[in-house]
Amino acid sequence: MLRQSVSTAWPNLSELLVDDPSVPIGLLGAPLTAGSVTTGSCDKAPALLRQTLRRVGRYDIETGESLFTPIHDQGDVEVACLTIEEATDPIRDAVATSIGKHALTLLAGGNNAITRPAVLGLGIPLSHVGLITLDAHFDMRELDAGLSNGNPVRALMKDGLPGNNIAQIGLASFANTAKMHRDALDAGNLVVSVEDVRRDGIGKCVELAMEHMAHADAIVLDCDIDVIDRAQMPGAPGARPGGMDVSDFFSAVRRIAADHRVRVIDLTEWDPSLDSTDLSALTAARWVAECVAGFENR
Repeated sequence: MLRQSVSTAWPNLSELLVDDPSVPIGLLGAPLTAGSVTTGSCDKAPALLRQTLRRVGRYDIETGESLFTPIHDQGDVEVACLTIEEATDPIRDAVATSIGKHALTLLAGGNNAITRPAVLGLGIPLSHVGLITLDAHFDMRELDAGLSNGNPVRALMKDGLPGNNIAQIGLASFANTAKMHRDALDAGNLVVSVEDVRRDGIGKCVELAMEHMAHADAIVLDCDIDVIDRAQMPGAPGARPGGMDVSDFFSAVRRIAADHRVRVIDLTEWDPSLDSTDLSALTAARWVAECVAGFENR
């Protein structure tokens, strides 16, 4: 059954959360904080996301339609006190279970280290998987010191994910290294900077990413929320001035979620402790609305 809304006069996203595993969309929390380059409280994000859904409405004034697709809330993966290495299998297995039940799984982190088990949870050869990142960073720090939230893309490439299957949108100047950039280009990754987004428009950049994904059978969309400009997303430790406009972020999520091959969309690197206002929480909750809106456009 649909959960009771706070007010029948305010149809809101919390009403879509159900206990029925047969519905098309699943929601899974992965409150992983281990291995963060910048220590913080990303583990608090899934709970606050659920709490904030009641403040986001279901009616889209642009389409004249209300969101209607139920979301099966599967709770959180138990990852407290686990290292990334220890948490990888539980997250991967939970994602795999959700994929087996739902056409789309929303994975709420936690830090960006959850992206690798999200991809592995598809359970198909990595040569058939596409990864699109909305991220200010390449996430290609070296692996010498082990896994971190700064190297899930490099770890997946080491696992066998080809660069021709990776599209990275929103990459920021003065937030990456020359080696990361060279390695991404040499591997065949599609590299789209935040300046490209501003110059060409988010629609064109998403179109390029989907062309890069043409041969993929299944796609994971990684939404590292630090891609958004710091003034609009203060609760992301890696966000910087000059980042992506939040309206472009929402548009990209909706456009990409509309592709039937997108099986998992994650939201990572939101640290509620960094934002004393509700701006970051409302942005994260709006991400859910955009994921559902895109899904309903399939």
